[in-house]
Amino acid sequence: MSNAIEGATPGFLVWRLSMKWRVALDRALAPVGLTHAQYSLVASLLGMERAGLRPSQRALAEHTGLEALYVSKLARGLAAAGLVERASDPSDSRAVQLSLTEEGRAAASRAVEVVRRLIDELLAPLGGLGGPATETFTQTLTALLDVPVPAVTSSPEE
Repeated sequence: MSNAIEGATPGFLVWRLSMKWRVALDRALAPVGLTHAQYSLVASLLGMERAGLRPSQRALAEHTGLEALYVSKLARGLAAAGLVERASDPSDSRAVQLSLTEEGRAAASRAVEVVRRLIDELLAPLGGLGGPATETFTQTLTALLDVPVPAVTSSPEE
């Protein structure tokens, strides 16, 4: 039985899917000790570190799509938990570089595996992570994410 709502707009369906997946991810990540937002940071850091990068908070915000202030708050909490190290950027005294601690790297690796299994389950209707429908779905989402957000030029009263 489908949870689709008759006449639902694409935007509403994207919102519903986003909320459903966020709840599922928060539940799956709880045993690892991370929230979905924290996972976004540590998993991104793990991938960036594997690529030889040590990103600034701003670069991580741009990568994750989270607000820079929120990334700063999350990074402080993760640092207090011993998962992330924050250091001044030698090339820009105003910037803060982030890296995973050994404990953070281990937690991020565990979390990535948990999330990979969950996403494979959530994508089962499309054939799982390796399914051709999933590839098409990913390309569609990427195309939508590539569309710039229009600037507000007038108020509705005008």
